[in-house]
Amino acid sequence: MSIRPAADELSQALGLVRVIEMDPAGRARIEYLAGTHMCHSGGVVQGGFVTGWVDAAMAHAAIAMSGPDVVPMTLEIKVSFFAPTRPGPVFAEAWVEKRGRSNCFFEGRLVDGAGKILAKASSTLTLADRAKVEGAARAQMAGSGSS
Repeated sequence: MSIRPAADELSQALGLVRVIEMDPAGRARIEYLAGTHMCHSGGVVQGGFVTGWVDAAMAHAAIAMSGPDVVPMTLEIKVSFFAPTRPGPVFAEAWVEKRGRSNCFFEGRLVDGAGKILAKASSTLTLADRAKVEGAARAQMAGSGSS
């Protein structure tokens, strides 16, 4: 019984190329490949992908800071789009602004290969215990009869 998609499936859907940096100080940098299948009119990447890339970078920064036994869960996210994101390589960067015991504030941005800022984001994350999150998911799936 799988309680989450395989990491490679999610990574493939998002166009993950590589995780460049995961710094225990609470920083992360990830490279994605924006494909034409992610675009709407005019060859512009749909904003949900942009948001997902920066959100994932913030989650990676939280895991780098807190360790693999946490699941960073987004409580709130705000994204400002500065320029259209076009097909090609993009880089999502994130860092912790303020760390609390269970809630943390992160910021991030998406840049193109030339370093042009395409979007910026801020987010409030809660650091949940991975065992509890996965246990609740297993219990829910068992209750629904899914396998």
